[in-house]
Amino acid sequence: MKQQRLEELAAELYQAKQQRQTVAPISEREPDFTVEDAYQVSLAFLQHRLNAGEKVIGKKIGLTSKVVQDMLGVHQPDFGFLTDNMIYRSGDSIKFSKELIQAKSEGEIAFILKADLVGPGVTPADVLQATESVAACFEIVDSRIRDWQIKIQDTVADNASCGIFVLSDERVAPQQVDFENCKMVIKNNGEVIAQGQGSAALGSPLNCVAWLANALGDYGVSLKAGDIILSGSLAAMIPCKADDQMTMEITGIGSASYQFVE
Repeated sequence: MKQQRLEELAAELYQAKQQRQTVAPISEREPDFTVEDAYQVSLAFLQHRLNAGEKVIGKKIGLTSKVVQDMLGVHQPDFGFLTDNMIYRSGDSIKFSKELIQAKSEGEIAFILKADLVGPGVTPADVLQATESVAACFEIVDSRIRDWQIKIQDTVADNASCGIFVLSDERVAPQQVDFENCKMVIKNNGEVIAQGQGSAALGSPLNCVAWLANALGDYGVSLKAGDIILSGSLAAMIPCKADDQMTMEITGIGSASYQFVE
């Protein structure tokens, strides 16, 4: 696909984000639109945000758990970029109408890096060694694609359907965590609505971060010391409502919470 058209699609997605509107699936309108094209759109979409003053503070991997893949009909992971405009602290009140369109909440483990990870060839052991600490995290995903009618190309182009994220203040050394067997419980207004464990994300969140480092390496991008890395959902996505009061606990790691306000 011609570069000019890829840049037009990126501008369209950025405008949709700014105006809190959705667009028709790109994969329907552009039958020759490939995953490689989609990553070029994602990078151009990111450039619009950087031009507006945002700064990259990390990366995310999406579509790591089978339950989320099955929900969306997309059966391979993808990645996107995190900026300083996306982050909230645990306990914050979030104005639902400020930036979200058709949001869904996910519970996952965030990695805070102390060393670069440069693919290809990154292993889970490398990830463990490069990680300073981990924290409980809500990722509130959002799609600029109408009704979440996405193929892999659509979500890749749309920055892996990233919206915002809520990061716990609690930090734990990664060597203390049983990444495969740690349990997660999510409650909304005190009622348990989702449960999962570490192995739901490609067998271990360590595998997810290694996959991400290696996938980014194909595009000449690395995971940097200081980056926040969201490693993928441990349970099904939860549709968001304006009165949600969400809490999450991950054994051995900690808790996170947020509430939506109008």
